[in-house]
Amino acid sequence: MARGKVQMKRIENTTRRQVTFSKRRNGLLKKAYELSVLCDAQVAVIIFSQRGRLYEFSSSDIRKTLERYLKYTKGDQVVADKFEDEQCSQQMKLESAVMAKKIEHLQLCQRKLMGQELSSCSIEELQEMENQLITSLQNVRLRKVLLLQQQIQQLQHEEIELVQENASLSKLCGSGRTQCQQQWAKHKEAEVETELCIGLPQNRCS
Repeated sequence: MARGKVQMKRIENTTRRQVTFSKRRNGLLKKAYELSVLCDAQVAVIIFSQRGRLYEFSSSDIRKTLERYLKYTKGDQVVADKFEDEQCSQQMKLESAVMAKKIEHLQLCQRKLMGQELSSCSIEELQEMENQLITSLQNVRLRKVLLLQQQIQQLQHEEIELVQENASLSKLCGSGRTQCQQQWAKHKEAEVETELCIGLPQNRCS
């Protein structure tokens, strides 16, 4: 009778799971031993059960095998990091070269717009630059007009505020002058004329 294919998933039955673990663990350790003997290979196997029990096999000192493993994996990591750094450096150099070309092109365009190094330009390029300059000049003039209008509006607003403040001060000064005149007139009316006489009371001038 042919053996059915075992489905690769967790065995739910606890008893069956423990039996399968014991059988396959022993088979794995046996295969590791055979591999080390037949092929003269350095083999180490470490197994922890579900309950935390340790099962291990090593064809030599397991500590030395682990140290050798860590040394090789560390070396692989160093090689991988070095390769990654080299790739990153190459990418940065490529991006730097592309950026330098863009900057050089922009600087050349700027010099041409300033009227320099035009000997290598064709008629089409010169016409395109002329159109760009005309458009730029129009934008500059529009911006200038807008700023002038804003300044005029601000000055007009300040003028209105000054006129209102001047009118308020003039009104306040006029009211104060009228009050002073009225007080001076009252003071004149209440003033009593007196004369200074020297002598006896019966001879004092009235």
